[in-house]
Amino acid sequence: MAVNLDVISAGHARLADLITGLTDDQARAASALPGWSRGHVLTHLAEHAKALKRQTEYALDGKLVDMYDGGLPSRAAAIEAGSGRPASALADDVVQSAKELETAWAAVGPDDWARPVKYRDGTLEGTVLARWREVEIHSADLGLGRVDWSPEFCDYIIGFLSPRVPSGVSVVLPDRVLGEGEPVRVSGDPRELAAWLAGRDHSGVTFSRPLELDPWP
Repeated sequence: MAVNLDVISAGHARLADLITGLTDDQARAASALPGWSRGHVLTHLAEHAKALKRQTEYALDGKLVDMYDGGLPSRAAAIEAGSGRPASALADDVVQSAKELETAWAAVGPDDWARPVKYRDGTLEGTVLARWREVEIHSADLGLGRVDWSPEFCDYIIGFLSPRVPSGVSVVLPDRVLGEGEPVRVSGDPRELAAWLAGRDHSGVTFSRPLELDPWP
């Protein structure tokens, strides 16, 4: 496993702490994602956990199934419909769905992580990485307290998002070069660099020239 499941459990625990005592006013307030309230982000996190649980259970039965029943339109509709729920219902859904996902993963044997899933046409191991990304990034998007991404996560997400570097450009970071082509020097601490590549606030990052990133991979 590229990621220890304990890391995901710790992220779930931190997320649960962030939303303990969440008020309805806080749930209705804007998140860091344009057009999404905190209620949208929390509903997305809960629906994401349920979708990965679904991927896991079907994979263990040797079956492939779409990430979301009904595809992306169904996903969007569920997030919109659930976003306006009371804060207590939102928090309970996030916590319970995370627990159920961890229970599903507990049934996965060492050799089962290579089983195929429909999510990104990948494997069950890839669903763990997906959950890591979602929990870390969206916990920060909630704006309910500082979320310090670990050096390991920053290193991972910078590599994962390296395909966002446009063709014909090489981004020269303090510890690596992403892409090939005309060099653009980008400086900042790992947390800020990871946030920049993730499309989040990166006020501490400096550039040798302006650079627009490609979409998420």
